Amino acid sequence: MEIERDSCLAAFLGRDRRFAGRFYAGVTSTGIYCRPGCPAPLPKPRNVVFFRCAAAAEEAGFRACRRCRPETAPGTPAWTGTSSTVARALRQIEAGLADDAPLGALAARLGVGERHLRRLFAEHLGASPIAISRTRRLHFARRLLDGSTLRMSDVALAAGYSSVRRFNEAMRSAFGAPPTELRRSAPSAAVRAEISLSLPFRPPFDDAALLSFLATRAVPGVEVVSNGVYRRTAQVAGTAGVVEASVDGSRGTLSLRLWGLGPAAALTASRRAGRLFDLDADPGTIATHLAADSLLAPLVARRPGLRVPGAWDPFETAVRTILGQQVSVKAARTLAARLASKFGRPLPPEAAREGLSLLFPRAEELAEADVASIGLTSRRAETLRHLAREVALGRIDLGPAASLHEAEARLASVPGIGPWTAQVIALRALGEPDAFPAGDLGLRKALAQGAALPTIPAVEARSRAWRPWRAYALIHLWTELASQETA
Repeated sequence: MEIERDSCLAAFLGRDRRFAGRFYAGVTSTGIYCRPGCPAPLPKPRNVVFFRCAAAAEEAGFRACRRCRPETAPGTPAWTGTSSTVARALRQIEAGLADDAPLGALAARLGVGERHLRRLFAEHLGASPIAISRTRRLHFARRLLDGSTLRMSDVALAAGYSSVRRFNEAMRSAFGAPPTELRRSAPSAAVRAEISLSLPFRPPFDDAALLSFLATRAVPGVEVVSNGVYRRTAQVAGTAGVVEASVDGSRGTLSLRLWGLGPAAALTASRRAGRLFDLDADPGTIATHLAADSLLAPLVARRPGLRVPGAWDPFETAVRTILGQQVSVKAARTLAARLASKFGRPLPPEAAREGLSLLFPRAEELAEADVASIGLTSRRAETLRHLAREVALGRIDLGPAASLHEAEARLASVPGIGPWTAQVIALRALGEPDAFPAGDLGLRKALAQGAALPTIPAVEARSRAWRPWRAYALIHLWTELASQETA
């Protein structure tokens, strides 16, 4: 599937690395596909075709280049150049919901027919949903081969393959070599306690602002931010341990380390870290759009690469958002710490490190808990229990399946959750780039002209020009307001 051939060809022949992840180039004379900036000798222009995503190139029969490593390019943002249905489907695929389910199940969750879903993917991405899912797993496995000392059987398990034989066949087909040959160096004899991964993103990245946001809200015993590193406890795939993440701006990667978590947790952990650090964002495109607003232009210039802080666990973030209703950030953090201390589970001693010792309570553990005992009003406590029951029973899904409006409708059915809470949950927990709590007091202060605060309809009207990235506009305004208050 060729896309804007002349522009892509100019960028590819110019070896412009800034376009890495925006498109992929297949060379018909070699059967290899590359990303812009590949150091290999340039092919003749007539032998080059272009694809929107790596999966489309692989579905067309091309293998990944072993010099430029196109699978390490930042992922194409799910909401760029796609329909809303395809964007939602991509979020589900990224969350692993299509790994074992038939395509019909994915289409049903989206409310469309299977044939229509195939047509949309062919139109917008040039690849089928199954191809997208397969490529995601293959590229994750390749990162594990390079960034960990896991055995081949563990890499296969972590990438979602049921057997080493199927894993070997898939890797040979995609990369033209068996996994043992692809590994950069032989694993050390000693089995290390951690799994290390490098997750790519598109620079720039304002990690100082994101880490500051997380630090002011970090729950003692569950999270800690220090010296540019975010750490937290986690339970994934039946194992409990500690996750450590830091941004490497020079390499354009998020360094992720997992302590005490088994290989089966690696893929889920990488997805959660990507959502928490908003790795899919295209900061250049977003900045250009928002800078058209005279109020946002200086903020965008001041903080290039500002990201929307996401969520490691959607339910945990939803609970903490409810705790933050009509109280300060400091008070909400105190309540969250009490909740974790009283109802959370201790981390296994062998996994504890850096003062992290608590696992945040799950929905099942809060559904009937006496949460009012941490200092909540009876009404707020019932809101928490009601949400926990709905999530535990599967009646509210805080995953990537729903659109913003559907998610807001589901959350609004819980007594005590209004538009502000639903929008903040959508913004952080669901990763909605256009989520926008128009009634937020801090937002209205940032938009005020004089002493009078703008009305909610006025805020909504002002924000229309910021769509579909209103969440980023909000974070810019929040960050600026916080810097003024601490100055």
